[in-house]
Amino acid sequence: MTLTITNEDAAGWSEGTWPLGAEWDEATGTASFAVHAPRATRVLLEFYAEAVGADAAAESDLARGADGVWRARIGGIEPGVYYAFRVWGPGWDVAPTWARGDSAAGFTADVDESGNRFNPNKVLFDPYAREISHNLSHPALTGTHAGQDARAADRGGAEVLGTGGDLVRGRPRRELDSGRWAPKSVLVHDQTATGVRPRRRAEDAVICEAHVRTSTAHPSVGTLRAGLAGVPGFADVVDIPEQFRGTYRGMGLLAPYLRAAGFTAVELLPVHASDTTAAPGDGGTTNYWGYQTLAFFAPNRDYAYDRDPGGPTHEFKEMVRAFHDHGLEVYLDVVYNHTGEGGHWGGDLHTTGFTSLGGFAASEYYSMTDEHRLIDGATGTSNQMNHSSAASRALVLDSLRYWADEMDVDGFRFDLAPVLGRTPSAFEREDWSAQRRFFPEHPLLVEIAEFARRRHVEVIAEAWDLWGYEVGNFPPGWGEWNGRYRDTMRDYLKGDGNVEEFMRKLNGDHRHFADQGGPQRSVNFVTAHDGFTLMDLVSYPAKVNDGPPPFGPSDGGSDDNRSWDSGGDRDLRRVRLRNLWTILFLSRGVPMVVSGDEFGRTQNGNNNPWSLNSIGIWNNYAMVSTNAPHRVAVDPARPEIGYHDNFGTAAAPSDVNPYFRFAVALARLRGAEPALRQARYGDLDHNDDDVSYFFTRPDGTAGPGAGDRAVRVHIDGSGVGGHDYLLLVNMAAEEVTFAVPDSPHGDGWRRIIDTAGWAEPEFNVWLDDSGAPTPEAEVVTGDYTVMPWSVAVLREG
Repeated sequence: MTLTITNEDAAGWSEGTWPLGAEWDEATGTASFAVHAPRATRVLLEFYAEAVGADAAAESDLARGADGVWRARIGGIEPGVYYAFRVWGPGWDVAPTWARGDSAAGFTADVDESGNRFNPNKVLFDPYAREISHNLSHPALTGTHAGQDARAADRGGAEVLGTGGDLVRGRPRRELDSGRWAPKSVLVHDQTATGVRPRRRAEDAVICEAHVRTSTAHPSVGTLRAGLAGVPGFADVVDIPEQFRGTYRGMGLLAPYLRAAGFTAVELLPVHASDTTAAPGDGGTTNYWGYQTLAFFAPNRDYAYDRDPGGPTHEFKEMVRAFHDHGLEVYLDVVYNHTGEGGHWGGDLHTTGFTSLGGFAASEYYSMTDEHRLIDGATGTSNQMNHSSAASRALVLDSLRYWADEMDVDGFRFDLAPVLGRTPSAFEREDWSAQRRFFPEHPLLVEIAEFARRRHVEVIAEAWDLWGYEVGNFPPGWGEWNGRYRDTMRDYLKGDGNVEEFMRKLNGDHRHFADQGGPQRSVNFVTAHDGFTLMDLVSYPAKVNDGPPPFGPSDGGSDDNRSWDSGGDRDLRRVRLRNLWTILFLSRGVPMVVSGDEFGRTQNGNNNPWSLNSIGIWNNYAMVSTNAPHRVAVDPARPEIGYHDNFGTAAAPSDVNPYFRFAVALARLRGAEPALRQARYGDLDHNDDDVSYFFTRPDGTAGPGAGDRAVRVHIDGSGVGGHDYLLLVNMAAEEVTFAVPDSPHGDGWRRIIDTAGWAEPEFNVWLDDSGAPTPEAEVVTGDYTVMPWSVAVLREG
């Protein structure tokens, strides 16, 4: 490999004139490289012909700029080349006798006075890499391979354990050269079109939380068209070929199904390159969900059908285009609170597994104690990010810009988001405990909100971490997962009489979100990926995480599930399933559901399958075309494996899942009805341009009393060009008769929903594909009796 190198004038460049990362210039045929390493004394750029098993084929020293960024412009290379870095600094002097291959030359300390860990034996990938070649769970880095120790990336003085090749047992790990095995950066230049963004308003969203593999890996995706042939609105659904299952390409092929099901946005569990073993067919996975991010600009190569250099980026963009072409937005679940490159192994202060950020500027990217120990506090991961650092904040914002501007995604959900605001901007190391405080005015939180406003993207916080619960405390412009909504609805809809909280949450949680910009900032959910499915919530009194494969075992999972097994009554479970879905879609705020909840997916009671890449966890779409969905085969090749029959057999034709029909109808109603999509709270004055929720007892004479388990809700939507609704909620064990008032506009009331078992043969819903009442929707006057544990909805006109 012959390089053309231009870096002699790098010292004169100012910050911002040459962006961090690697960029290919098609006009000149050169690539620019830039990394932030202000305390480094030498940065060596290497190029590799192979990702694993080979030494560097070419190299170039980078030049340090006044801003602490090291740069070079290189010719003679093409997109797709592998590149990486070696870095010297305090603790490891630049020594002329140093050479690749397990050298100790220049070593003085594993940790410098600021907490940095420089070591030129450890090859680093670019923190701004658009792709990386492999992750830390790659076979080359796990187990002894060609003389390679299992902890090739480790620093510190712990002894090498393996033998073979040139490996010397007992040598300090810091001397072990990781060049042949470490993950490499990939130079990417991709111009794939991503379609036209739907650019929906926040209040119009119906969010489906989905995992790329879980949503598309099951063999049932190969017969989607046949299974949905009789369901109105699903004519455009396509089968997903076997080779594309569990990939970005397969996820793009699922877009017609998701749009027909009434969703407007898909929130993908982490797709950033992660330390995971989520390879196809790998049932014994680690970090399957993807919450151990390694590279904040790189799509996870494991999810790509095309795994050649540049393939994952191209394929991800094709997926985005497929979603956009079907009117769907794409949100990404992002993890900027910690990384997956490894903390202190065995508790040793000097031993870390840094392969990127920590090898360039550990003191700027990571939070540390006064002894330079990585903090394991708010995240429980041993390598919490330090967002008091300008470099760390820039990394987050640059990553967001890349995914919004280049990959064209429409929004972001931030994992453990309070960590981004836990450190004050003027953080002093000797007072590291101040990081426990949450600062709503933190520069990073404010800058993210401003970025979202300018780019017209959504930003949503998981507003809690191990140090605290901050729902409702984020700056204006942020949406938030409303965990209070989840807990309140789980409680009330299993009979707890917390009626005051029920009313508040149904009405958009005004107390916590009035100053956030409106009810659309409350992202309402009852289930998420890290808990029970909706079906399991009504089927189990406690988690069942120790079951055999393919439904377990897995560790962790909340013990506070607020669940009820419905007394073992399968008919009641289906009623309660419909109740939860109904309340979610008629609540003020933005609804979010988990992929598969629309047809009653079960995980046999596992509420935390974070490490299970198994056929039992994947969405089984065979459930959409049967009235006994839990009796379908888990694995067509292994008939002895079965789901727990939590659903039972519904009173519907054998080839129809009536709950699926019901769930789709409500999602479509939400999309068609302006009264259910508001960006402001209503009041008691019947303003002409808002929606009001009025709560009374069943007879309509007074407001609900403490402990009431039956509530009548009048949703006045006429001011926004919508309809009025009566929501009749009965969580008592006996039937309740509700007074039905005269319709406000003289158009009469018609029953459009009743979740009780008697209506199951009619799918419990009387709405057409446009969200309008069908001719069979009964006209209701005088009063209406709601069965025990049931919900009914009447609509005017």
